[in-house]
This record gives sequence, structure tokens and C-alpha cells, in this order.
Amino acid sequence: MKDRLFRDILPRVSKPVRYIGNEVNMIKKEWDQSHIKMVFAFPDVYEIGMSHIGGKILYGLINETTPHLMERSFAPWPDMEGLMRQENIPLYALESFRPLSDFDVVGFSLQYELSITNVLNMLDLGGIPVKSKERGPQDPIVIAGGPVVFNPEPFTDFFDAFLIGDGEEITVEFLDCLYKHRNLPREELLYLLASEIEGVYVPSLYTVAYREDGTLKEMRPIREGIPARVRKRLVHDLDNSYYPDQPIVPYMDIVHDRAVLEVMRGCQRACRFCHAGMVYRPLREKSVAVVKKQAEAQLKNTGFDEVSLASLSTLDYSGVNELVKHLVETYADKGIGVSLPSLRVDAFSIDLANEVQKVRKTTLTLAPEAGTQRLRDVINKNISEDDLFKAAESAFKSGWMGLKLYFMFGLPTETNEDLDGILDLLNRVKGIGNRYSHRPVQIRASLACFVPKAHTPFQWQSQATIAELDDKRQYMLKHKIKNVKVSFHDSHVSFLEGVLARGDRRLGDIIYLAWQKECKFDGWSEYFKFDTWMEAFANFKIDPAFYTRAREYGELFPWDVIATGASQAYLRLENERAKKGISTPDCRMADCVGCGVCPHFGLAPFHLPNQPVNLPADIMTENIKEEA
Repeated sequence: MKDRLFRDILPRVSKPVRYIGNEVNMIKKEWDQSHIKMVFAFPDVYEIGMSHIGGKILYGLINETTPHLMERSFAPWPDMEGLMRQENIPLYALESFRPLSDFDVVGFSLQYELSITNVLNMLDLGGIPVKSKERGPQDPIVIAGGPVVFNPEPFTDFFDAFLIGDGEEITVEFLDCLYKHRNLPREELLYLLASEIEGVYVPSLYTVAYREDGTLKEMRPIREGIPARVRKRLVHDLDNSYYPDQPIVPYMDIVHDRAVLEVMRGCQRACRFCHAGMVYRPLREKSVAVVKKQAEAQLKNTGFDEVSLASLSTLDYSGVNELVKHLVETYADKGIGVSLPSLRVDAFSIDLANEVQKVRKTTLTLAPEAGTQRLRDVINKNISEDDLFKAAESAFKSGWMGLKLYFMFGLPTETNEDLDGILDLLNRVKGIGNRYSHRPVQIRASLACFVPKAHTPFQWQSQATIAELDDKRQYMLKHKIKNVKVSFHDSHVSFLEGVLARGDRRLGDIIYLAWQKECKFDGWSEYFKFDTWMEAFANFKIDPAFYTRAREYGELFPWDVIATGASQAYLRLENERAKKGISTPDCRMADCVGCGVCPHFGLAPFHLPNQPVNLPADIMTENIKEEA
């Protein structure tokens, strides 16, 4: 098949390098000598999937430290898929060119809800029954992990199991158990995986019932030994957990085409809209010494000319100053640069950005999120207009020629005054830039539609309708500002994302029908078919707006089967504080806010040096009672 691919197929597709494998640092283990054969499947194109840190960690961990084998597969672009179907070529792994159906486990990384149709497409192309109930003894176990699986219910028809939490903490244990019990029937094997391994959710082992109004009535295990709630797995010590020294070097440009160093995991900022900030709690840092060693190893083994410091909030990393100074001093004369993600809105961020980009200054990215202080207090974005203006002034004084600012619209309690606030901020930032520049500065603003997510304080909030979002967009477009480019996320895409993000098992039939109607690459504007999705909902007489509505505190949620460690008491409290416009401080620099995650996992709260931590007894007591 490989010869046929290279001779007859790949010369006829765009970017054929996506499909050839054999990259620098690729690991190809002996098939017959490996225990469990697993393929890491990413439901998007190669250049996006190869930028994913989690996949790099798991690939190295499994192949370098266990007797198991892990290979890779990505969603083929439609031109490649068309030829594969026409020529009867199954979707294959890049290391061995074996079809997905040859593997014992196919593991998908779900980073985005709208990638689900690509999952179905990849299973079908790989010769695996799309629905779990149709798989037989010879079919692979199909699993998924990633942030999306913290509400796995809309996708339960298609997966045998979900791995909840940090992948390096659970995947090896999962494969070891699978190998140990490999001769058992499929149903008993799944039962043992769910009963023996914390963090494994097997949806077929739970029964679900609904009330007449459509809300969830009950969800419970159907066999003894299966947990009523599945607790996420957590890496406690990042310094001693696996991280790759020799990541694969692709032959083509990828989204993050650089050495990537994870400096910390989790976030303590407590933004009420942020799903990742909630489900990846608590904050855990790597020591500067360990990151230095990992930087040296990756640069030596890859030849990359740039290092990226990755986390949810890199500028909050307590060792960022020391680390950046070391990287610049050590590697600048070798032509190796340092990149930072979007910056905090303060002068410290700008000083650090100046340090890493001394040669040329192009565009900085800041994320105010909302246009007024009132609304920033609602969402708990603890920055002020003064912070933003001082940061902009520092940037333009230092020679930066442009700023990109991220905002959301459709936020809870938002009014036209808040939209006016965005326009006012942009106008004033442009004015600051023009004051310090000899030529007009470029200001870009990106506005994303707010989508309420599971396990956040806003999980009870309604999502703005498509019509409401479009009205807000039109309102802002009436007030154009010269040399300020404003772009908006597609409200139709965000609506469907919101439906899937807080959906339940009844969406499985709709997803399957949408895929049958050729929906795929739904996150790509040129392939998104909103009308086809709405036809699928209509076919099953389900109103998608049911899933974007406001929720009551007493309602049982589909995602309640997953325990993140953050208590419902804390999330309710934060939702109430949002309604009152009361902000909650960063728990590293103030008293513990009582989310419950640290005691849930037996960890001491992380706080900055010389910052006392006091536990609020009333909230902590309520959390403990709730867990009981």
C-alpha cells in the first residue's frame, strides 16, 4: 500500500508531506514485539495535530518507557479522502502504514467539540464501525481524552471509553490493564478497565433517564464496582513526569513550528468563562532548572530556532523572569528566539516582551476580554483600563508597531454600553500608539462569541442567540475606527459549539446523521454546513436551543458524572458573585477561594513566596460535605 500511495496517490493531493511519515525523531517500534498497539488519532489536519503538546508527550511516553507501541494518524484533507475512498485505501498510521483497524486501541484527542464529525470520518476511513455497539471482538477499543471529554455525553455512541484528566497519568495504566486482560470478552474487558482504573469512564455501563421537560432525571451505573462519578486523573509533580527530549520534527510548517516547553499546568486566575482554567486545576509549576534542561535537550535534538513557553497563563509562571533571561542569554547568539503567548495586560509583560524581541517588534497580543470594568468584574478578569493603557504605552514607547486585542461578546449581563466600551478602548489604544509612532500603528481586535461551558461558574447561564449576536456585531460595525480592524467569530459556529458543549446522549443520533450528510471539518469555515446540522436536529424533532438555555441550580447535568475536584458550592458562589459584579482574587496572592480542588487531590495550595494562605472555613466545610 505504501508504494501505491507514493506512486499513484500522493502526487495528486495538496501538501502530500502530511501523509508520508518518516520525520526526524519518529519512533518506529517492532510490531510483533510490542504488547498493546495504539494509534494516537487527531481529528484535524497534520499541521494542527502535530502542534499539540499532549500528543507529543504521550507518543514519547508510550514508545520510550513501555513495551507498548504508539503510532499517529490525522484527518486527511478532503482531496486526500476522496482519493482514498475512490482507490479503496484505508486510513493508516504514519509509522507502519497499517490501517487503523489493525490496532488494539484507537485514541482520539478531543480539543474542540466540532471535531466530532472528523472522528466519525476517521473511524469509517480506518475500517472501524463508527458506533461502539456495532464493534465486535476483533475491532479496536476506541477511546478519547482531552478537554472536551469533561462532558463526554454527546459523544458516547462512538467511544468505548473516555480517559478523564492528564493523559500521562492514566494512559500507561490503561494499556497495561488492557494487556493483562487481553483475552477477556470485550464487555468484561471494558468493565474491568472502568472498575480498576480511576479516571476511566465507560458510558455503556451507565443508564440514563430523562424527565418530560427534557432535563436529566437520573444517571447511574448498571453494575457494582463502577463509580457513580468518575474522578479526573492528575499529575501531581510535573518535574518528575515524562516530557519529550526528542519530539518529532515535521518536514512542513506546522501551526507551532518550534520547540515547546510546558512551564506549568492549570491556572489560578479563576476567569468565570474559562473551561480550561477550571478543569485543569490545580496550578502546578515546573522548576526553572528542569525547564532549562528540557530546553537544552529539545534544541539539541531538533534544530528548532525558536522556543515557546506554553501554559494557560505563562506570564504568571513564578520563574518566568529568570527563565526568559537564561534562554535569551544562552541562545540568542545562536539565532534562537523565545516566544511568549498572549500577554497579561501590565507593564511587566511588555518589559518581558521587549527582552525576547529586541531585534524586530511586530505585533503584541493582549486579552482584555471585555470593554468595561463592570463586565470584567462579572467575568472575573482582574485587570483595569489603566493596566491596559499603561501596557499599550509601554509597548509603543518600546517600538512595537501593532497590538492585537482579544475580546468576547454575548457575555452575561452585557449591554450596548459594554460594546461601546470595546470601541472606546480600541480608539484610545490607537491614540496612544499614534502618539509614540512616526507612522500609523495597526490595531486589530478579535471578538469571540461567549459559549457557556460545563464545570464553569457560567454553566447555568444562557448563551446569546444567533440573532442577538448578529445584532451586537452590526451595532459595532456601525462605528468603524480608521486603522483598527475588527473581526468576529461566526455566531452559527459558536451556537453549535454551545449545543455540543452542554449536550447529552440524545445528540448522538444527530451527530451521526450530520456526518452521513457530509458534515466534516466543521471548525473550518469553508466546510461548515450549518443548515445541514439544523436539518439533522429537525429530523429527530430536537430543538438545539434546549441546550443553550439558562439552567436552574437544582438541575442534574449530563456532565455531573465527571468529577473535576471543583465543588458545585464554589461554582454556584462564583455565579452569584458574577451577578453582583464582585470579583474573586488570584488565590496565589490572597486567601484560598475554597474551590475544593487542592484538598480533593491531597495537594497543598500553590501560592507565591511570602503570601499567606488561609482557608475559608465555611466554604471548605460545605465542599467537604458535598463530596461526602
